[in-house]
Amino acid sequence: MESNFIDYVKIFFRSGKGGAGSVHFLHDKTTAKGGPDGGDGGHGGHIILKGNEQFWTLIHLKYKKHIHAGDGVNGSGANKTGAFGEDVIIEVPLGTLAKNPETDEILLEITKHDEEKILLHGGKGGMGNEFFKSATKQTPRFAQPGEPCKEGWIILELKLLADVGLIGFPNAGKSTLLSVVSAAKPEIADYPFTTLVPNLGIVKYRNQRSFVMADIPGIIEGAHEGKGLGLRFLRHIERNSILLFLVPCDSNDIAGEYKILVNELEQYNPELLDKKRILAISKCDLIDEELMEEITEVLPDHLPYVFISSHANTGILKLKDIIWKELTG
Repeated sequence: MESNFIDYVKIFFRSGKGGAGSVHFLHDKTTAKGGPDGGDGGHGGHIILKGNEQFWTLIHLKYKKHIHAGDGVNGSGANKTGAFGEDVIIEVPLGTLAKNPETDEILLEITKHDEEKILLHGGKGGMGNEFFKSATKQTPRFAQPGEPCKEGWIILELKLLADVGLIGFPNAGKSTLLSVVSAAKPEIADYPFTTLVPNLGIVKYRNQRSFVMADIPGIIEGAHEGKGLGLRFLRHIERNSILLFLVPCDSNDIAGEYKILVNELEQYNPELLDKKRILAISKCDLIDEELMEEITEVLPDHLPYVFISSHANTGILKLKDIIWKELTG
């Protein structure tokens, strides 16, 4: 089945070229040889990116390999300015980056709803000969050409914007947790890599407050080296405010599993470790309080943690409380 989640597209963009200025002289029934009245050329259209909080994928751009703005129209007599080329406004999800494919330079990023940024400026229109009229040059017989367009291949790349990013190995219970705390309906099954695309859910909290949680597909050891689909998914973690690590209680080494996950993030981007972290031990309906106490003794110091069960709905409200405290603290 083809995924509806597209977080990377490469498109050839071209802005509009500017229209040429006109070389024209006034000529009518009463004036045989009038002065210059050539109008200016119209500006070429811009390529503009606009944030839309209703979008969360670039799928609408998947098959658009070429996007061109309108060209400016040439100026004409009677000082008429040519029409401006039509801008092209491309709506994108919040968290979209535009990058130079050769240098990897970030050209711009869109992070707010309705935010507009010009990706490629249209060419300016040329001045008509009327503009060049002066006391010493009464009949200029030249005008400016319009500026050329700007064009080239540009990558649009999405990094999900979410308050909380769910981090864990495949089959840790991330999708189940997201389905319990939000209205998101990720595909869930009891085998690794059920989740092949990130899922976003709005989690409702006390007093009609809410926050956004992202289920990042399972990381495997070596993900930072590109194993599995690691690099593709790791970049989505960069935009999350809090990292919620999910480790199942039946893991052979809960603290060790947490350390491997942290190491993968550090190897990919050390700045990720500056984010606040929470550890949720999942599937705790499988163990008793005595086992919980034994697990607690081996957990890292100063790390907020909570035992949860998505199936039994235990510890979920406490988890939300911890998340909210970290988000607002």
